[in-house]
Amino acid sequence: MFLDAYHALQDGVVRISANQASRFAKEVAGDFNPIHDADARRFCVPGDLLFALVLGYYGVSERMAFRFRGMVGDDVPLVFPEAMDGGPLTIADLDGKVYLEVERSGAVVRNADVVEAFVRRYSAFSGRNFPEFLEPLMRQREMMFNPDRPLVLYDSMAFELKGAVTAGLDMVLETASLDVNGKRGEEWLRFQVVDGDQVVGEGSKKVVISGLQPWDESRMGPFVDDYTARRDHFHP
Repeated sequence: MFLDAYHALQDGVVRISANQASRFAKEVAGDFNPIHDADARRFCVPGDLLFALVLGYYGVSERMAFRFRGMVGDDVPLVFPEAMDGGPLTIADLDGKVYLEVERSGAVVRNADVVEAFVRRYSAFSGRNFPEFLEPLMRQREMMFNPDRPLVLYDSMAFELKGAVTAGLDMVLETASLDVNGKRGEEWLRFQVVDGDQVVGEGSKKVVISGLQPWDESRMGPFVDDYTARRDHFHP
């Protein structure tokens, strides 16, 4: 599968190098969060890559929910358990530390073209979060994360398919909201899964933002400019 370029499987253990993770973030998700740079001091594997690998190994179930429990570092040995169709999955390292919990039920699509399309379309949708979705929400609430130490963490996502999907599927934003409670924020992106002119599913993504502070254009403006410049000048 196309995900072979972004991880290695040996003796039943999945490993993701910092370089592979960084390439996936930029090449597939369009995500230029500095925390996914291979040389970042606080590097972590993008949640979208873990999501992608689950779909790659187990297929797309009719209903799926993902809960991220920890940040995966460079070359952490992960165990993707053997599992029958349906039922929960836990992705952990060899010491038993859990990084991802998955619930799934219903019919399973294993067609390689459909799985790849789902991975690519969802990852690209998810990667648009900053600045396209989150920046206007923060501006509206007059709050922002700390540009010097952004703590924007992928908490969970879920979706339910209500019709047949093909490789022509895509994700379309339905609503975006940001709930603020002191220095903590919860962003919700609700989306539709579409195939042609048909709505074939719906889902949501939750992001947790820590260290919120009053909006400061003189600090956030340059951060956004730098982020978009990195994205616009990237060449795979």
